[in-house]
This record gives sequence, structure tokens and C-alpha cells, in this order.
Amino acid sequence: MATDNRTRLAVLIDADNASAKIATGLFEEIAKIGEASVRRIYGDFSGPQLASWSRILATHAILPHHNVAAVAGKNASDIALVIDAMDLLHTGRFDGFCLVSSDSDFTRLASRIREQGVDVYGFGEQKTPESFRQACRRFIYTENLLPEPRPAPGKPVTVAVAATKQPPAEAMRLVRTALAQLEDADGWVSLGVLGKRLLELASDFDPRTYGHAKLVDLVQKSGGFEVRRTDGGGVYVRDMA
Repeated sequence: MATDNRTRLAVLIDADNASAKIATGLFEEIAKIGEASVRRIYGDFSGPQLASWSRILATHAILPHHNVAAVAGKNASDIALVIDAMDLLHTGRFDGFCLVSSDSDFTRLASRIREQGVDVYGFGEQKTPESFRQACRRFIYTENLLPEPRPAPGKPVTVAVAATKQPPAEAMRLVRTALAQLEDADGWVSLGVLGKRLLELASDFDPRTYGHAKLVDLVQKSGGFEVRRTDGGGVYVRDMA
């Protein structure tokens, strides 16, 4: 394991199952977790399918691993990614792995890395099978990493919620479950503690999925919860039901 204070991460991208449009948002999100010491992407870069990734590799210092399947139907890129992940794992130099894919084939890889005591952060679309999402310590939907759409010139600015966003009320059940597990005698729970428990209950929980950048905004908009702010800057939540 790393011996300094940095959280060293290995970022492994499945180019066939990740859009190049997320690249900037992806590395901004990873920077919140730690340092992307290794940045590798896997795919067949000989054709036009991955041209969008090829154009931005240098911008984000991503090392491409070109793989061509020797037999039709066999995914050489997936195999190469798994082999590299295990090689990197056994160096003992990394605190975490970022697996960027919506492919459930990486479920066992994520589980194996975590068995070694190393964190796994998954990044994929909302269609990603639950098995892979739950195998990760945390799973971030790539729809939340896309740049905000800009209105066309001459058209009024409108606040549009993307089709992938869920209404805030959809988060109420999970928030209530977390509060019930944590609340003290008067029902109040620190917002920070609540956020940690939500991720423990659902590795893919993210306020952005419900159209809000911050948990406190989501709680207030979802309804049914009371928010209290202290003079010291603390924020507490309790269920009004």
C-alpha cells in the first residue's frame, strides 16, 4: 500500500463501454477521491468506433492499450484490463481502483480487488447491472458526469431536467431507512453521518441522480424531512413522519 498521505488510484477504462464525453467529469470526480497515478484505456483503436477517445487521450494523459480480438466474439480488451488490474493489485502500490465500464463482466474483478482490502470505485451508466454496482465500494453514474447542456444561441435559457434524473421524492425511502438506523432520542442526525450511511446502504447513491448537487438540497426538496442548521455550521436532519 502507499505509504504517503496520497490516495493512489489506478484508473482502468473499458473504452467499448464508456463514452468519451464523460472524460473531463470523470477525472474531476476521481480527483475528489485521490490521485489518478495510473490512467489506462482498453479497446480496439484501429477503427472509427473509438475515435472520440483517441482525440482526447493526450489531454487527460491516458495510456491506450490497443487490443484486437484474435477470434470473433472474444473480448481481448476485457481480458487485458483484468490482467493489468491483477498485476497492479499485486504491486501493493495502490489504495484504490477506478473501473470505468457498464459491463457486469467486471463484477468478479471488483470483488477480488476488495477481498484484498483495496477499495473499488465503479463508474458506469444507470443500466449497469446491480451485481457490478454492489461489488464496488461506491458506484458513480456517468450520466452525472456529463457536461451541462448549453442552450442554442437566440433561445431562452430553460432549466431542463435530463431524462436520466429521478424525482427527489424517489430518494425518500432510502433516506428514511438511513435515518431510522441512526437517529438519536429526538430524531436528529448529522448530515455528514447520514451521507455516509446512505453510501453504505446503496453504493450508487448520489444526490445528482435526483437533480441536486448537494445532499442537503435533495433532502429539503424530497419532502417529509426537517433540516436544522446550527450556529457552528452544522446541519442536522430528521424525519417528520
